[in-house]
Amino acid sequence: MKVSPMSIKKQEFNKSFRGFDKEEVQAFLDRLADEVENVLKENDSLKKELDQATAKLIEFRKIEKNLQDTLLKAHESTSKSIESTKKQASLMIKEAEIKASQILEKARENANEIRNSVINLREERDLIIANLKSIIYSQAHLLEMKIEDAGEETQVANKKVEVSKKIDLDVDEIVNKLL
Repeated sequence: MKVSPMSIKKQEFNKSFRGFDKEEVQAFLDRLADEVENVLKENDSLKKELDQATAKLIEFRKIEKNLQDTLLKAHESTSKSIESTKKQASLMIKEAEIKASQILEKARENANEIRNSVINLREERDLIIANLKSIIYSQAHLLEMKIEDAGEETQVANKKVEVSKKIDLDVDEIVNKLL
């Protein structure tokens, strides 16, 4: 049997000869009814608060789950991004190493070409100097022969010595200038 404030107020008791004071019992029942009414109102209010708190708890749990999912996805995304960045950096390093080795190889080839060119130029210089020396000596010899043919033997002898000294000096000077 469920007790309500109204059932308490309307409750009637059997009358007996020496029973309780009717007004006192009625006053007690009224107070008890008021108290039960207050307790029931408070109970209803607490039930509503509990329902609201339960609804908020469900909502907070959904938000927590969403946050956990988002955090997990962000963590996975960050991990993938870091891994991708590491792979890209590794590829860039390998490409740079390949380019560096290609540049070094090309520089070595250029250095070898320059070295070979210098050797060839030195050989050509030596050949030109040798040719010039032989031309100068042959021209000096021809000049000496022309001077002898001119018939001026005394002057020729003096000039021959002077010319050969000059020719030797000139040849050495020319060779030094070329070097």
